[in-house]
Amino acid sequence: MFTNDQRQQGRTGRYGTSRVEFLQKLVTQFQNTSEDETREKILANLANFAYDPYNYNFLRQLNVLELFVDCLTEPNEKLVEFGIGGICNSCVDPANSAIVTTFGGIPLIIQCLSSPVRNTVNYALGALYYICNESNKEEILRPEVVDVIRRYAAAEEVSVSFSNLAKAFLSKHLAENY
Repeated sequence: MFTNDQRQQGRTGRYGTSRVEFLQKLVTQFQNTSEDETREKILANLANFAYDPYNYNFLRQLNVLELFVDCLTEPNEKLVEFGIGGICNSCVDPANSAIVTTFGGIPLIIQCLSSPVRNTVNYALGALYYICNESNKEEILRPEVVDVIRRYAAAEEVSVSFSNLAKAFLSKHLAENY
């Protein structure tokens, strides 16, 4: 559910922890632990906060978008999944997309298209849908990337979600109709 200042105040009460403080605690916990399961849970939590526009400024302020990009280089597939999930959730906002792009996210997102984890591929397709624009389309719309996306579009029997996301991408960015 999307939130606003009034709703957030009602949920936290007069003496509760503010959203930005709570998110800061999550980021600090993530940075201070080396236990994979704990890091996975924290990153999943952060990715869930990334869908709500109310949190976008906080995520930018706390460098969470950069954290999501960093997680795409992890050997742990769960961290990659939750990192790309956070990117996908937040990149509806052009300012967030610009940060992900600036910090080298595009090649890492493209790598996620070949992940064995279905959610990772779905999130990567969604992220590319939102991130692709005039300033970076040459990097994203390379023939080898478009070929992969076209194969997903044609793979309706394998995964309807892959197919639908890929078709939406091709329709928006290459004017291909399905």
